[in-house]
Formats: sequence, C-alpha cells, structure tokens
Amino acid sequence: MGRTSRRTSRKRSKLAGRAIAASAALILGGGGLVAVNVYANADESNGPPPSSQEQIQNQNGGQQVSTISCPDVGNQLPDVPDGARAEVDRELAALDSQITDAYARFAEAEDKNSVLGPLEEQRRPTIENIRSAIDQGGRPPENLDSMAPCTLRADDDGGTGGAQQGGDQGQNGQGGQDQGQDQGDGDQGQGDDQGQDQGQGQGQGQAGNGPEAGDFVDITTVQPNVQKPRKQRGASRGTFTTNCGTNENGKFNPDNVIVAPGVSNGAHHMHDYVGNQETDAFSSDNDLANGDTSCRNQGDKSTYYWPVLRLQNGNNENDADADGGGRDKNVGEIQTPDQVTLKFVGSPVGKVTAMPRFLRIITGDAKAFTNGDANANALWSCTGFENRQLKDKYPICPEGSKVVRTFNFQSCWDGQNTDSANHRTHVAFADQRSGRCPQGFRAIPQLVQRIVYDVPPGPGFAVDSFPEQLHKPITDHGDFINVFDQRLMNRVAKCVNDGRRCT
Repeated sequence: MGRTSRRTSRKRSKLAGRAIAASAALILGGGGLVAVNVYANADESNGPPPSSQEQIQNQNGGQQVSTISCPDVGNQLPDVPDGARAEVDRELAALDSQITDAYARFAEAEDKNSVLGPLEEQRRPTIENIRSAIDQGGRPPENLDSMAPCTLRADDDGGTGGAQQGGDQGQNGQGGQDQGQDQGDGDQGQGDDQGQDQGQGQGQGQAGNGPEAGDFVDITTVQPNVQKPRKQRGASRGTFTTNCGTNENGKFNPDNVIVAPGVSNGAHHMHDYVGNQETDAFSSDNDLANGDTSCRNQGDKSTYYWPVLRLQNGNNENDADADGGGRDKNVGEIQTPDQVTLKFVGSPVGKVTAMPRFLRIITGDAKAFTNGDANANALWSCTGFENRQLKDKYPICPEGSKVVRTFNFQSCWDGQNTDSANHRTHVAFADQRSGRCPQGFRAIPQLVQRIVYDVPPGPGFAVDSFPEQLHKPITDHGDFINVFDQRLMNRVAKCVNDGRRCT
C-alpha cells in the first residue's frame, strides 16, 4: 500500500507573479531583443543582487568559465546485472550529489580550478563501487576509470554548435525521432535557430547560474522548420488522448524514481506530476498500481512528469530553502501549466503493439549542456507559431501568444525490457526518413506531450535543472511510466491502429 506522506509545494495560480520588475524591461522590435538586468530582483531597490557565480577568464583560452563538466557515467552503462541495479543507481545518484556540492563551492571560489581535484577524489571510489557491483555478475565498461576527472567549461551559448536540427534527435544510432505521426500543433520540427545571436547582455537568473539573455530568441525571427514525413499505406493514423489535468493538485518533488529510485532529491530539481499521485523516489510498481490518479479515465494510473517552469521575477517560491528548490539553485515562482495534452499516436509505416505495463521512458537529457545534444529532445515554441520549433533556445512569444513545450517520446520498444541500465537502450526512435523501428524493435503508441504556459512576454522564465546545467533549455526532458491497465492499453493500440480518435 502507498504511504500517506507527500512532499509537495503549495498550489500555484497560473497567473501568479505576472508582474515583472521594471528593471526587467525589454524592447521587442525589428526582430531584435534588448535586455538589461533582465533578472533583477523585484524587491531590490539598488539594482540586481550580485551573481553568486563570478565570471572569470579561463587561463587556457580566455573563455569565461561558467560551470563544471563531468563525464556522465550512467550513459556508459548499457548492461548492468539485475541484482546490481539498485546499488549502481544509488552510486550514480551519489555522483550527481558530488557534482552539485562541487558546483556550490565553484560558485564561491576565487580559484575555480581548486574544486576539480577534490571532486575527482570523491568520484574515484564511487565509480569503483559501480565497477565492483557490476563485476559480481557482469562485465563493467573498460573506460570507467577515465571518467573520474572533471573539467571547467564556458557558457558558449549552449555548447551545441549553434543551430539545432530537431530531426537529428536520435539515440542508439537510430538517426532521429519519428516525425510521422499526426501530432497537430505539437509536431516536431527541425529546431534550427535563426535568431540565436540576438540576445544582448549577460543577465543571469536569480540564483546566479542562468539563464542568460542569450538563451532566448524572438520566435517571430525563426523560419518555419517543421517537416512531416509521408505516411505510407498501412500507417496507424489514430490517436488516443488521456486527460490528466495540469497539476492543479500541486504535486511536486525533486525525486526521479526512474533514474534514482530510493534516493531523495535524486533529481536536484523540482518536477511537476500529473497522473499517478503516489509517485516519489520510493514508489514501487505495486505502489503505482494501487495509487490514485489525476487522470479522468481511472484506468490510466501512469506517471507523467517534467521539470517545473518558474517565473524569474524576483519572488521566491515556498521551496526557496528546500532540496530541489533554492538549495539547488532553482528559484522563482512555479508556474502551473495553462494546458497539458497527453496524446498517443501511431507509426507512419504500420501498426503498433500495446506497451507493456510499467514501461519506463525518458526523453531528452537533463545534462545535455555538458553531455552534448545527442539525447536532447525537447522542443520549444509559441502558440500560433508551432511550425517553428527550437531545441537550444527559449522562445520569446509575442503578446497574446503562449509558451509551448513539446516532448515526442520514443516510439519503438525492444519487445522484452521495461527499463534498461541507462534507461535508454530498451526503447528507440524510429528512423526519421523511413519511419521504421530499428531491427529487433517494434512500434508502440508514441506519447506526445504538449505543455502550454501563460507567462509574460520576454526572457523571464526557465525550467529547473541540475545546478551545473545553468537552466539551459536544451536540458529539458520528460519522464513516463506506463501504468495503464492492460485492457485500456489494448484499447489505446486498437484506436491508433484503426485510425480513430479516442479519449
């Protein structure tokens, strides 16, 4: 049975904190953006508070040192024996906590390099524990030792080479995600950024670690870039939409039961939850199966969660002194989505098979700023402009338009596993050109998640992130655990295969 305790923040009004400080004034005109002291505290009468992260010059190249970059050990673990998974997950979570603690020291240190040696000393025994756990029943990767050292890196406007091609958002070498579904306004696009150099100024977020003005782009300057592949004869053209609300219940926590089960504050940032109300770090499959759900159809007890979006207006949320909130440099008012759409769509080349119960899928990469964009997979746009999609920038929407986050989840399953050691290799994206799943994988209903926010126009918001990821839009991500009852999931697949639109 589930526990009764919950760690939740208070319910947020979707219109809370609409006023932006006068010092955050911006001018939109002629396709340009001017932002000065964008993130000044609204209660500060003598200008913005000093940044806790002093920008300094990298002695090796003259670049501004902005954060700590560590190899992501979890991505290198495609195979972990079942008996070792719990221990490995705990050690991986410990690595994340070590980076978080080191980043806090980095933010205050005059000699930024001074944090690297102690951090490496912490990481080596933790990585060795991972090796030992795997070695008892499997074969650990040979390169684990080389992953202990970390480096310093600059905030080079995302570190992903400028314009992003949303169609290249693949994983496991599959060449991108399936764009063939009928996804309406939430269709995936190419994500190329036509206006990335328009942000002027070096404003930092309230916590001193981002975002910057350069992380935003005026959506009206981005060229239409969404492309839909052709659907072949026999495509599964139907949809199934589940209504699970917008987190009006105010269920938040900084856990991640998929990546860090059994670890409190395993995410180091706050998540919004809709669907299953039992979900936290300690939820078992049985807890989820017996939990309450916010979904209108009570046969859907699935868990849907993503990083909260906060308004950076100088006003603190009530988690300002809590894990996942202010302690992890996530500050500002949590915004309740204006709309959340959860739609399951089909394959452009054939029929889909029902998902297995308790299938876990993560789309996107919470560490994409330091990992690179290989697994980045969130798209940003504005209502009325959803034929223009951004991957590595937040959109500045014109008056009357709302911010849109879209997550297209993996649509192929290996037919055997509900999870994998790195939480990626048991699912895959269909090839973006052919629409086909990789060999050995089968098509499943694809979850397309569209989240809309009514926030003031301008660069005054950001998603929560690991502290060292600097609240970059490219780190956005979504998580899903399938807890449909089997009869309803079979109905989902049948609706999609029969070309019907079901709810």
